[in-house]
Amino acid sequence: MITLNNVRKFYGSLEVIKGVDITVEDGEFAVFVGPSGCGKSTLLRMIAGLEGIDDGDLVLNGKRMNDVPPDQRGIAMVFQSYALYPHMTVAENIGFSLSLKKVPAADIRKQVEGVAEILQLTDYLNRRPGALSGGQRQRVAIGRAIIKKPSLILFDEPLSNLDSALRVQMRAELQRLHRELKATVVYVTHDQVEAMTMADKIVVLNKGMVAQQGAPMELYHKPANEFVATFIGSPKMNVVAASAKRNGSVVRIESPVGLGLDVTDENGRIPDGPVRIGARPEHMKLVGEGAGNFVTEVSLVERLGVETYLTVGRPDEPLIVRTEGDMMLRPGDRISLNIDPDVCHVFNAAGDVILPARVS
Repeated sequence: MITLNNVRKFYGSLEVIKGVDITVEDGEFAVFVGPSGCGKSTLLRMIAGLEGIDDGDLVLNGKRMNDVPPDQRGIAMVFQSYALYPHMTVAENIGFSLSLKKVPAADIRKQVEGVAEILQLTDYLNRRPGALSGGQRQRVAIGRAIIKKPSLILFDEPLSNLDSALRVQMRAELQRLHRELKATVVYVTHDQVEAMTMADKIVVLNKGMVAQQGAPMELYHKPANEFVATFIGSPKMNVVAASAKRNGSVVRIESPVGLGLDVTDENGRIPDGPVRIGARPEHMKLVGEGAGNFVTEVSLVERLGVETYLTVGRPDEPLIVRTEGDMMLRPGDRISLNIDPDVCHVFNAAGDVILPARVS
């Protein structure tokens, strides 16, 4: 188990990691996700021992690791760049760490063959990296890490150099590998699709702080703030400025884009005045003329076959509507949408959720 207790990192007077608290359980696949510059790679390097910890504690399996050298932490790391030795064969690259430890050649060969079988590299052991595809080179880099039999494997954006088809394939292979090895994995990415499809736990980072952490669908359906709501999900949640007016337990929310909703708020969470209201694209339903609570104009139609994305509303505050199949709509068409108030999130001016969706 990995525990980060109030961990901080400074570069001079600049604080880049601001009191982070994270726990990753044994065997868990945890993904650190966030925009560029949020501190996720720095945090990963602190766990690996490649960056110092200026305050707080890193505890690995009950032992404080702040001052333990990287090579004594029992951790393997896979970087964005494969960093393979071009003059060595695949087998030599995978077994290099064992050769440094003077492990007998027969034992190295046996362990390399075992790792190659797991990673489907058996037929490529005598090739050099230059003769491999990007996905195969990435598997060699993973093999070089797992041959150490680490209890913890760190991945720093390992798929970012691959094309979209290879990324999908490698996502599946990494999940299979995690199931077979039963190792704890911490994986860094800026791609929320990777996070949603691979993680047992997602840690969303923003400006050096944890915005929220939890299971993927928990973050999707119950975001704690507007940042998480709009970062997790593709297309992202629609969020628009609005004003609230209370009448007993019912709050009337009106937006300049033309959206009007009556939201039940029995606990008085929503104050009168400015708020922001969010709804997922799939929760904005096309209905017959006059039957909805939002009438708007289509500005863009994106047909993807099994589903269609409609961009509607004003150019300065566009909204995305996800519909099924091939909708026979064109830019300029007027449509009527119905948005169930129970699936909407209401945020305050600071971006914190003040009324979460009642249903998901």
